[in-house]
Amino acid sequence: MHDGEETSPASLEAIPRKRRKGIYILPNLFTLAALFGGFYSIVMAINGRFDQAAIGVFCAMVLDSLDGRVARMTNTQSAFGEQMDSLSDMVSFGAAPALIAYVWGLKDLGRWGWIGAFVYCACAALRLARFNVNTSVVDKRYFQGLPSPAAAALVAGFIWLMTELGVQRGIDTVWFSWGQLTWVMFGLTLYAGLTMVTNVPFYSFKDVQMKRSVPFAVIVLIALGIAVINIAPSTMMFGLFVIYGLSGYGLYAWRKAKGQQTSVISTSTDEPDERGLHK
Repeated sequence: MHDGEETSPASLEAIPRKRRKGIYILPNLFTLAALFGGFYSIVMAINGRFDQAAIGVFCAMVLDSLDGRVARMTNTQSAFGEQMDSLSDMVSFGAAPALIAYVWGLKDLGRWGWIGAFVYCACAALRLARFNVNTSVVDKRYFQGLPSPAAAALVAGFIWLMTELGVQRGIDTVWFSWGQLTWVMFGLTLYAGLTMVTNVPFYSFKDVQMKRSVPFAVIVLIALGIAVINIAPSTMMFGLFVIYGLSGYGLYAWRKAKGQQTSVISTSTDEPDERGLHK
């Protein structure tokens, strides 16, 4: 542009304007809904409604499984969405289950109770951080350690089941004393937390092709499975996640016996070097 030359309106329109960066609404709505599920479960636990608190965790789990799929289907993946998803997971599957377990029974164990709740919460944070770092080097068919939603389902599912069976906080039952149940809660919380940070492989179901055609009998079996779960939701959901929570150790032992590689890490060049830690 020469000195004294004026810019015409036409030339201003020709100058490309920088596009403002925004946030994709649809996948982040699912993430926010999952975050609300975790927050709702904490509020319900404080109010003593432990069945609703557990249901809030399970709802958060369903919504968390949808946000990533919606983002991929609509091609709206973003770095913001990934960070938002991790923070939501920490609340819904880290802090919420630990607080629910503590309010329900662990606080009666005194120091041991809050230590158990903290160990679970800390392991959830470590597991999520490791997952974010190792995303590009982990075999997509398996999770490295128990995924945090499944760990949360173990803790919340046990409380949901006990509530459905009529167990009231601080009151002995016909089969167990309240003190015994609090120690069962303590052991289950530690198991769920520590299993999250192990190197045990858990099947991720990510290689299941939803677009692939299946026999008609498969659809019938799925319908029957949904019907059975609806008969006793708390019992069936807790039972399913107990089986899944043990499946990783079974898979690890089977691979070890066959002489196969037990690590789900293929290669790693990130610091700290983890190539020799997952055998």
